[in-house]
Amino acid sequence: MAETVISLTDLRKSYGSVTAVDGLDLRIERGQKVAILGPNGAGKSTLLNMVLGLLAPDSGELSVLGGSPKTALTKGRMGAMLQDGGLVDEVTVGEMARAMAALYPKARPVEDALAIAGLSELRDRRVGRLSGGQKQRVRFAMALVGDPELLIFDEPTVGMDVEGRRDFWKEASSLTAGGDTVIFATHYLAEADSYADRVVLLAKGRVVADGSIATIKSLVPFKVVECTLSIADVSVMNDLPGVTSARTRGERVILHSTDSDATLRALMDKYPDAHEFEVGGVDLEDAFVALTHGEG
Repeated sequence: MAETVISLTDLRKSYGSVTAVDGLDLRIERGQKVAILGPNGAGKSTLLNMVLGLLAPDSGELSVLGGSPKTALTKGRMGAMLQDGGLVDEVTVGEMARAMAALYPKARPVEDALAIAGLSELRDRRVGRLSGGQKQRVRFAMALVGDPELLIFDEPTVGMDVEGRRDFWKEASSLTAGGDTVIFATHYLAEADSYADRVVLLAKGRVVADGSIATIKSLVPFKVVECTLSIADVSVMNDLPGVTSARTRGERVILHSTDSDATLRALMDKYPDAHEFEVGGVDLEDAFVALTHGEG
C-alpha cells in the first residue's frame, strides 16, 4: 500500500463570513505529482497555506508526513516554492542558496540544488539582477536545498519562458520518479494536463473531482464537435440537436454536444459547405469549466 504523505479530514477554514475550505477530505500518496486546480476563490491557496503551516485550520485534522507541518518544515522534509517573496536582491544566487541550506539539519549540496534548478551559471549573479523567470528558478532551488521528500509549488512557472517551463517539469518529474511527492497549484491548465499524475479540482472550498486526467475528462458528459465554416450563426448552432454550447474561432466552429452523432448529422445537413470535421473528447480546460461552474 502506498504511503500517505498528506492526510486531511473534515478540514475547515473561514475568514469572517467567507468559507474558504469547507469540510475537505483528502489523501495524497508518495511519489505523485498532484495538481490542485480551481477558479479564483476556490480555496487553493488557503489549502496549501494550511499544509505548509502558514495558516491554522479552524477545525479538522491535518497530517503532513505523519506529523505537523511545522515538524516537516524544520526537519527539511517539506519544501515550498511560493509565487513571491523570500528573496534578497542584494546577495548572489549562491549566497542565497548557502544561507538557506544552513537552516536544515541534512541539506542537499548547494551545487546540486543549483544544477537541478538550472542556476549553475548564475550562482555569482545578484538576485536583484535576475529576470522574473530566473527568480522563479531561485525559488525552486530554495525549495530543494533542504533535500525534501514533499514539495509544494504555488504557480511555479510564472514568468518562465517555454524552455524554462519544460526544464522545470522535467526536473520535477525526475524528483517524483525518485519517490518524492509534488503538490502544485497552477492556472496553466495545459501544464496540469501534461504533467500531473492526479488532479484535485476544488470549487467553493470543496473537492468536486479527484482522479487522473483521463478520469476528470470522463466526468464531463459531452464531446467536442469542430468544423470549418465561413459563415456561422452561433445562435442557430445552439439549436442543433445535442448542442449545449457553441462558439467560433475565426472560421472554426466549436460545439459541445451530448449527442455528437446527431449534432454532426444536423450540422452537415444545414451547412453542406462545412468541412474539416473533428469529433473528440474534451480537454482539461473544458472539464475544468464544466465541473467548477456547471457549464456545458
